[in-house]
Amino acid sequence: MPCDSQYLPALVLNADFRPLSYFPLSLWSWQDAIRAVWLDRVSVLSEYDTVVRSPTHSLRLPSVIALKDYIPSARKPAFTRFNVFLRDNFSCQYCNTRFPTQELTFDHVIPRSRGGRTSWENVVTACSPCNLIKGSYMPHQIRMYPAGTPAQPTSRRLQENGRAFPPNYLHESWRDYLYWDTELEN
Repeated sequence: MPCDSQYLPALVLNADFRPLSYFPLSLWSWQDAIRAVWLDRVSVLSEYDTVVRSPTHSLRLPSVIALKDYIPSARKPAFTRFNVFLRDNFSCQYCNTRFPTQELTFDHVIPRSRGGRTSWENVVTACSPCNLIKGSYMPHQIRMYPAGTPAQPTSRRLQENGRAFPPNYLHESWRDYLYWDTELEN
């Protein structure tokens, strides 16, 4: 087995042939993909040229697999720091600048010290400089208003936002499955 097979993950699609997740992209290690194929839990849609062998079998590594059983997406996404960043497209809602995740924080529009809650409707993505300037002020006191009204997103909206952030690694066999519902050019 080639030593680079560890870097050949399989794109995982739901039974409707849509990715389970765009961001982070739903990928399984080649070992998990082989296990799922062997247990007949997935269909192989595309393969790498790399072959793995056991004493009695040889198999090309799957590059795209689809689950045989449909997994419904959650109706309401979890309220997590990452999902807030994804909802806000990894952009500070005060200066409208996109930042890497490690340079972002979140801000309570109505500060907790003034009765603001930690909820979808009161938390926005902020860069550290804007968050420091806003501090515990109310938006009208310092004239810093978020670009959009914070609200709980749908799972579909988070998926759509995630599609705007392609992963660092994108194998050519995945392209048709990641963007199959994108309008084609004339």
